[in-house]
Amino acid sequence: MAEGLARSLGADRIHVASSGLEASQVNPDAIAAMDAIGIDIRDQTSNALSEFDPIDFDVAISLCGCGVNLPIAWTELEIFEDWQLDDPAEQPEIFPRVREEVRSRVVALLEKLD
Repeated sequence: MAEGLARSLGADRIHVASSGLEASQVNPDAIAAMDAIGIDIRDQTSNALSEFDPIDFDVAISLCGCGVNLPIAWTELEIFEDWQLDDPAEQPEIFPRVREEVRSRVVALLEKLD
């Protein structure tokens, strides 16, 4: 959801890539939550963090408290934020709330980058 919102709200201003400690598929409940606001994330992927080099990025955002598991090079980027959000993977009913929390944080991040 964060990638989809960042791509939509930051169109042509930022480059966005999604990663996890391991590669994963987009959760169908996340797809539904984003469809509800007109953003299609069906074709997004979350690649393994090891596929990326932190030197290629200025900003890293960690979701749901995963920042403690990141290699130090990621946390030392120009901007690193660890967004403490509830993980909706096991609670599908909270996807809309978490989506809106993510949207607020993406807007704030884009303002900071401007």
